[in-house]
Amino acid sequence: MDNTKTIAANRKAYHEYFVLESYEAGISLSGTEVKSLRAGGVNLKDAWCNIENGELIIKQMHISPYDHGNIFNKLPMRDRKLLMHKREIMRLLGTVKQQGLTLVPLSIYFKGSLVKVQVGLCRGKQLHDKRAVAAKKDADRAIQRAMKEQQR
Repeated sequence: MDNTKTIAANRKAYHEYFVLESYEAGISLSGTEVKSLRAGGVNLKDAWCNIENGELIIKQMHISPYDHGNIFNKLPMRDRKLLMHKREIMRLLGTVKQQGLTLVPLSIYFKGSLVKVQVGLCRGKQLHDKRAVAAKKDADRAIQRAMKEQQR
């Protein structure tokens, strides 16, 4: 049995980007941040990832301060280090530089007692792409509705 529990998902990422590949990364957190995550105090909406000095960094991810954390609480919007193998990071860096892609956190979850982040290698959508996806969803819904009526 896979022991994963999703904390938060970045639904905006699927609207704004085409997700080409996804990777799993660990994240470096303090104790009060993990307790806040257990309470569900995280927002991935505007978060993005960058590679600096050979390290994968997540930026603009908001983790609410833990209620009982007092002096041990960290800044909610601080940059956090993502943990991946060096060769994976270097391969991602090459892909991002060559093809003009973006690294976006798609979800954050517990895997056993560890906190993991799913990072997506994404290409931005144009307005016409978003419209085409919305039209396809509407058409699929209409087909499903018609099939359901036919079965009655």
